[in-house]
Order: sequence, then C-alpha cells, then structure tokens
Amino acid sequence: MAGRGDNSKAKSGGPVDTEPLRRAITGCVRSIAGDAEVEVTFANERPGLAGERIRLPEISKRPTAHELAVTRGLGDSMALRLACHDTATHASMSPQGADARVVFDAVEQARVESIGALRMAGMAANLNSMQAEKYSKANFSGIERQEDAPIGEAVAMLVREKLTGQKPPASAGKVLDLWRPFIEDKAAGDLDNLRNVIEDQQAFAKLVRHMLTSMQMAEEFADEDTDPEEMENPDQDDQPRSNETENDEVEEEAGSDAAPAEQSDASDEELDDGEMDGAEMSDEDMSDDSDEHSETPGETRRPNSPFDDFNEKVDYKIFTQEFDEEITAEELCDEAELDRLRAFLDKQLAHLQGAVGRLANRLQRRLMAQQNRSWDFDLEEGYLDPARLVRLIIDPMQPLSFKKERDTQFRDTVVTLVIDNSGSMRGRPITVAATCADILARTLERCGVKVEILGFTTKAWKGGQAREKWLASGKPPTPGRLNDLRHIVYKSADAPWRRSRRNLGLMMREGLLKENIDGEALMWAHNRLIARREQRKILMMISDGAPVDDSTLSVNPGNYLERHLRAVIEQIETRSPVELLAIGIGHDVTRYYRKAVTIVDADELAGAMTEQLAELFAENGGRSAGAGRMRRAG
Repeated sequence: MAGRGDNSKAKSGGPVDTEPLRRAITGCVRSIAGDAEVEVTFANERPGLAGERIRLPEISKRPTAHELAVTRGLGDSMALRLACHDTATHASMSPQGADARVVFDAVEQARVESIGALRMAGMAANLNSMQAEKYSKANFSGIERQEDAPIGEAVAMLVREKLTGQKPPASAGKVLDLWRPFIEDKAAGDLDNLRNVIEDQQAFAKLVRHMLTSMQMAEEFADEDTDPEEMENPDQDDQPRSNETENDEVEEEAGSDAAPAEQSDASDEELDDGEMDGAEMSDEDMSDDSDEHSETPGETRRPNSPFDDFNEKVDYKIFTQEFDEEITAEELCDEAELDRLRAFLDKQLAHLQGAVGRLANRLQRRLMAQQNRSWDFDLEEGYLDPARLVRLIIDPMQPLSFKKERDTQFRDTVVTLVIDNSGSMRGRPITVAATCADILARTLERCGVKVEILGFTTKAWKGGQAREKWLASGKPPTPGRLNDLRHIVYKSADAPWRRSRRNLGLMMREGLLKENIDGEALMWAHNRLIARREQRKILMMISDGAPVDDSTLSVNPGNYLERHLRAVIEQIETRSPVELLAIGIGHDVTRYYRKAVTIVDADELAGAMTEQLAELFAENGGRSAGAGRMRRAG
C-alpha cells in the first residue's frame, strides 16, 4: 500500500484500539483498487473477495507487526486484483486442461501482485509477509519430492521472482527448487519476456499460454477455436471463470491451513494467495442474507428409514456415481506405510497425549459411574428398601417403600465420528483430530460403547473422472455434483480398537486431503449408523467449515453444496433417531447444526469431544459441567 512500508509497531503490553487501523487499511485498499465504493469488512472468517466486497481477518486486540503485515498484504492483493485484472480477458484466454488452468490462474495472480510490488516497496513487504504465512500454513517446508510439490505454486513463485527479483520466502521450502530445472528448461525464453508485458494482461496471458504449451500442459492458444461471440459471452460450463461466476466467493488462504493451490480449480475472481481445496465458504458467508434451511421432503418419513430419494426432493443431483468409492484404510495404504504414518502421528502429538489422556480418563470415570448400579426409590413395587423402614417405626400407617435398579442407557450405544479430510484440515487440525479420535475410541470401548471412525474427501482435484465424463458428454447444463467421492472407513464399529489403531495414521498421508462434500458424507455416515442394531446412535461431525468442491460449484449455484448440507442436517435432526453433534475447528458451524460447538484452536478438540459426549451420556440429559461452550444454532 502507498506509503506503508514502515509497518506500524504493534505494542504487546496491552490491548490497542484497532478502529484507526481498520480505517487506515480500508482507505489504502480503496486507494489501490481505485474505487472508493469498495466494501471492506473484518471478521473471524476466511478472507475473501466477492465482487467489490473484501473481507479481511479480524485484527486482534494485541496485534503483532507480522499479523498486521499479513492482513495488509491480503488487502493489497485483493485490491490489486480489482485494479489490474480483467475477468473477461482472463476467461477468454484460460486453457481447457484442469492442471493448466491452475497454473494459468496462479501466474495471473502473481502478475497483479508483482505490479504492486514493483510500484511500492511497502506493498512488496506486505505481500511477502502474506506469502510467507500462506506457505507456512500449507507446510511447504515439509515437501521433499517433486510429485508432492504443487506445480502451480512453483510456476507462480518463479514468475514473481522473474518480475520482481525477489526470492520466495523461506517457508516455501523446496517447492520451487524441485520444479525450477523443468520449468526453466521448457520455458526460459517466455519467462524472461514476461516483465516486458506485465501491464498488458492479454499479451501476458498469451506468453503464459505459450509457456504451458512448451511444458506440454495445454494447446497453443492460436490453435484453439476462439469464436468472437463466445469470447464476449464465454459459456459458463466451458469457462468456469466467466462473468457469470464473477460474484462467486473468492478465498484468501494466507491465514488458514489448506492444500496447495495447484490442486484447486480457482475461480477467475480468486486470489491465488491461497489454496482453495478446503475453502470452507459459500455465497452466504459474504452476504447479509441468511438462507433458511433448504426445502425438505414433503412426505412423512419413518424415523429410521434411509434417505432414499432425498436428493431429488431437495433439488440435488449427482452427475455420476460411477467413480465414487467407499474404501478402508487398509485398501488405500499398505501395512508398512500405515505403520510409518502412525509412528509419525504419535511423534507429532507426543506432548498432547498426556492432556488428551487425562480428558479421556475423566470421560471414562463419568461413564463408568453411570455404569455402576443406580436405583429408583419410593416405588410401590420392587425390592424392599431397608433404609426406609425407619418410617414404619415412626408412623406404622406409612406404606412400605420399594426400590428398583435403574436401566443403564448408554451401554447399548454406538458412536460414529466423521472427520473432514479436506485440504483445509491439513497440518495441525487433522493431526489433532486423528489423535483425539484414536483416544476417544479406546476410552468408549472400555465402557462398552462401540465407535466407528469415518473420513470423507474426494479422489481428485477439480472433478477427476466425473468431470472428464461430463466434458466428454458435451457438458450438459446443471450436472449437479461433479467430483469423485472418497469415503474412508478408518475403523468400523465392530472392529476392535487395537486392530484399527494404525489406520488413523493414513490421515497424515501426503495427497490424501482434497475437497469436501459434507452433505453426502453426512448421509453416508447416517445410513451406516441407522443400519446398526444398537438402540442409541450418536453421530459427531468434525469439520472446519462449509462444503467446497470447485468442480461442482463452477457449474452450479454458489451455495449448491451448502443448501444440500442444510437439508441433510435438518432431515437428521428432525426425522431421525440419530443424535447429531458437530464440532467446528476455527469456523462457526452453529449456523448449520442445532447442537454444535466451535473451537478456535485444534488443541481444544479433545476437550470439546469429551465434553459433548459426556453431556449426551449425562444421566438426566442435562448439561454437564464444563460444557458451557456448547451453543445451539437458530
């Protein structure tokens, strides 16, 4: 931002008034964007750009200089997008291939950010801080193999380096080094010419297209059919980045854990500062309108019946289920690798084992206390209560008092834990979730409660085989869900914990975490649970936000997956005997679930899980001690 090279010193001695900072940042964002009408808000949600609305992270009461630099870098990046980027030009020049489009989108974002970095040194510093934070959150420093390094980010890093002369931050690790020889060998000449056309988006895009052709990722631009009419009004199905998607939510991931941007089908509005695979946001997030629950089936459904034709009743379609899979951890990974991943998981959270273990022991004591014999007194029949015989001595006219042992409700219970395996869970959240699920399963098993542990993600980025089939079919309109689901069984309810323990290490596997379609995952887990013979069934969802699948959302309304999720939740909460709970990690899920809790740090997950289950198992069904953080939506 203009004149902002000297970061304001954030004092750590006490809280500061953040309102002047907000006003200053807002003014700078509007100045860079060249539009005084740009709306800038600050919230504890994912940063994003939608139309002329920019959302930045909430400024803490004791902001550090690094936090302010990251926030200002996000604002600069989005403002530059508004000022230096033309949506129609980008859509008309975008290549067809999914991987090529990822690189094309990432390089375009590198172009607009480099323009700002070249104009203002202060802005360059802010953008660098933002990039460093993004790469740190995505754990790029842990990438050692080329196949794990996102080529989209690598090309973007090299383009920034060529345009600005600045090396990638240290947190980028070896990502660029792993790809640099290949990229420079194939496209060295084009890279050297990019700076000459940095201000001309169309000329720049043509050079990038030539680069992609040299890298054998896309066809030469001149060889493609470019009907002028189509370029003016690009077909939405053909160009998911077209004007029709201009108001779709755009995510900035510098402040959140996510997977590499190579693996996302970023929209034209998207700022490639972040990875989109786990972008847990929908149109509702940036709008003042709060959607009501989607329509639910009009017929009265038996409480214990599966969803049957539920998708049709809520206007939710699936283009094809041919490539979906329900698979066990053992099928996805061989035994040796599972053992290695499990050892890595144990090592990562060795310091947390004690705290989680203490919480698990507390839960076990509560459950075992209920498992002990308890009685109802002052009954008219049952066992004679000798403790009440003194009444007869005082008043012989008093009737005899009887007692009866109370049935224990929770013994005949099954609990299903459904863990979001999307890219935004990458890093500490998925590590803590796996460890907590492990310890919770062990604890509940000791108390005679069966536990099933499930995970959900997709097989591929940006649609996989389902999207390829849709393209081959002529891209029929409104195809519905357009990706290959992967539903993983880490531990079945009947499998003992000792045999399934190592399976949870699979969540640490590089490349497993992709996109998340929560509604269908919830239906899948519910239908598995409803088929169980146990009397009491509890379903706990652990997620970090709303469903996101770029392939599906690029050809359907922006809130398509979210509407389906809301309808599924309402169906379970109102018409099913399954008790549904949810824990949101870093994102407010109480707007979806009636019974939910939101935690800020993944380290709080163990306490939230144990307290929620303790509350459910409480003898009187009331709120247990320590569960005061539970909030109910609606």
